[in-house]
Amino acid sequence: MKISIVGDEAAFDQAASSRIISQIIEKRESVIGLSTGRTTGNMHRLVVEQYRRMQFDVSRVTIFGLDEVMNVPRTYAGACYTMLKTEIIDGLELDDSHFLMLPTESEDWNTTCKHFEEEIDRRGGIDLLMLGLGENGHLGFNQPGTPFESVTWTSQMNEELEMRIRKETQLPSCIELGGVTLGIKNIMHARRIVLVAKGVNKAEIVRKMLEGPVCTEVPASILQLHPNCEFLLDEKAAQFVKHLNPNKNED
Repeated sequence: MKISIVGDEAAFDQAASSRIISQIIEKRESVIGLSTGRTTGNMHRLVVEQYRRMQFDVSRVTIFGLDEVMNVPRTYAGACYTMLKTEIIDGLELDDSHFLMLPTESEDWNTTCKHFEEEIDRRGGIDLLMLGLGENGHLGFNQPGTPFESVTWTSQMNEELEMRIRKETQLPSCIELGGVTLGIKNIMHARRIVLVAKGVNKAEIVRKMLEGPVCTEVPASILQLHPNCEFLLDEKAAQFVKHLNPNKNED
């Protein structure tokens, strides 16, 4: 288990973006999964900044989103599709054939989920998966209690997030909200994972993820068992971790 700790938010964002850039440079046909949220937005923008400076080849890379909000317009600012398009996809000038997303709407979610998995497999499987960490330990929309054998599926979202999305979209209560996401089993099949977490609000769940038991109550704890997972943290998020000999990394 590799733990990398960086000093502050700026260094953290730079280190996280470097993981994505190095993967693209090392393997031009890379299949890379990205997460959305407050932790990941700046690192995506830094990838674009470096691309504009270095002009590394992205012509054969595939980027996909870990999850998506169900039953909202795809143009909604909080849709994962829109966030990734804004933060990184447009800046890298990737066309739709190199950007895979679960849809926001479907008449048959089981088939949609299966086709998404099949398309990732057809492209060679996941080379790098950048994961954000929820404050309750969730990964994507895999909330506490999600079975570790889960594959791409539809999940309920927490009440606070649902209330915010309904307010922002003006969706009536008769329209079901939820999330569609890669499952824990899909995540564990990624060849390489980087779990990113920053800020004092993540400190307690980081401790549980790294030092607590592997259990479905903290979905991210399963990453303790992944053979090639790096936990990239800033000092605030890592403050409660007592794990022996963490790898301090400032790059």
